[in-house]
Amino acid sequence: MNSKDIWRSVLYVILFVALFVLIQSISLVIGTQIVALLRGSEAVNGVNLSKDGECLAITAVISSLITFGLFVGMRWAPVSGNYLKTRPWGVLCWAALLGLGSILPMEFIFEKINLTMPSETEAMFESIMKVSWGYVALGVMVPIAEEVVFRGGIQRVLQNVLGERNHWIAIMVPALIFGAIHFNLAQGIHAFLIGLLLGWMYYRTGSILPGFVLHWVNNSVAYLMFNLMPHMNDGKLIDLFHGNDRMMYGGLFFSLCIFLPTLFQLGMRMKRAKEQR
Repeated sequence: MNSKDIWRSVLYVILFVALFVLIQSISLVIGTQIVALLRGSEAVNGVNLSKDGECLAITAVISSLITFGLFVGMRWAPVSGNYLKTRPWGVLCWAALLGLGSILPMEFIFEKINLTMPSETEAMFESIMKVSWGYVALGVMVPIAEEVVFRGGIQRVLQNVLGERNHWIAIMVPALIFGAIHFNLAQGIHAFLIGLLLGWMYYRTGSILPGFVLHWVNNSVAYLMFNLMPHMNDGKLIDLFHGNDRMMYGGLFFSLCIFLPTLFQLGMRMKRAKEQR
């Protein structure tokens, strides 16, 4: 590892983050124009499309497609079927369970330290989740784009230059950037913690697929809860259990009974998957 390689990697990381943010900005303009054309000029008179749920959802889909195409096309985040050849079905199932097991404990911790999203950010997500494009955007496309950039792009570059001895730095840096680009403390800390898990899975497998499964489950549960349990949108975790403390702590204990064994299983199975590659 020499200083030239390190600086080259730093420049790549800056480039990847800048492109990620730039693509989102450009896509907002494109998405606004598409919605305006679909609705007609009369229908959008006096409406701020940059805060419209349908416009934001279409923007997220467009930016995710552009991001995926650019990073894969430029081979900044190489994609192949090599990992699937190891038949990692157990790893993918456990990754989904890890996503499920992390939701209640994370929510409980954030409530205890009194972390909430800014009202404008919360309103933006609610507007996206109310429209038909919402799940395609937040549940599928955004996780794909973010895993391609932060794990397949940034973490891959850092792992190559830092080597095996410093692999946790290569995991932590993308997680920190992943948290920072959410631009608020509540989402930022959550993204950082989840980013550590995603980075760990990428390091062990060399594939974004397990991380995508966890990311997809996490976002999908949020979408489902918003639409199936609307009374929870402004509520606390205790409201999910109808105000019953015993049930809430039972739910947390059950979640930990999923989360902790799942970590152990993934540690064992991803090690074997890595050795098979």
